[in-house]
Amino acid sequence: MGKNYVDIERDNGETLRYRKHVNGRGLIAHGAKVHASAFVETGSYVEPGAQVAAGARILRGAWVESDAFVGHDALVEEHAHIGRGAAIGPGARIGVRTHVGDHARVASGALIGDDETIADGQAVATDRRGLWLAA
Repeated sequence: MGKNYVDIERDNGETLRYRKHVNGRGLIAHGAKVHASAFVETGSYVEPGAQVAAGARILRGAWVESDAFVGHDALVEEHAHIGRGAAIGPGARIGVRTHVGDHARVASGALIGDDETIADGQAVATDRRGLWLAA
C-alpha cells in the first residue's frame, strides 16, 4: 500500500503536505475541508483553507486556491482555476480552462463556459443557457 500523502515545497521554501482524497485521489492540502462525497480527481489540487461541499466535482488539473468555496453539486472542469477566496454556488458549472478570479462570486446554478475569465471580485449569474445576466 502506497502512502496517502505528498509533500510539495513552495518557491519560498515552505513545505505543504497534501493528502490524497479517498474519492478520486486528488490532492487536498492540510487545512482544506473536502466532503467525503465530493469527487477530487487525480491531478487536481485543493489548497489550505478551501472548502469543497458534498457532491461537488473537481476534475483533472483543476486548482482550487486558499479560502475558496465550491458549493454542493458544483462542477469545476478540467484545468479550471478557482482564485483565492472565490465562491462557486451550489450546482454551478465552471468550464474547461476557465479562470475565476480572487474573491469572485459565481451564483448558484450558473453555467460558465470553457476558456472564460471572471475578474477578481466580479459577481456572475447566468440564465439556464449560460448567458451572463446583468449584475
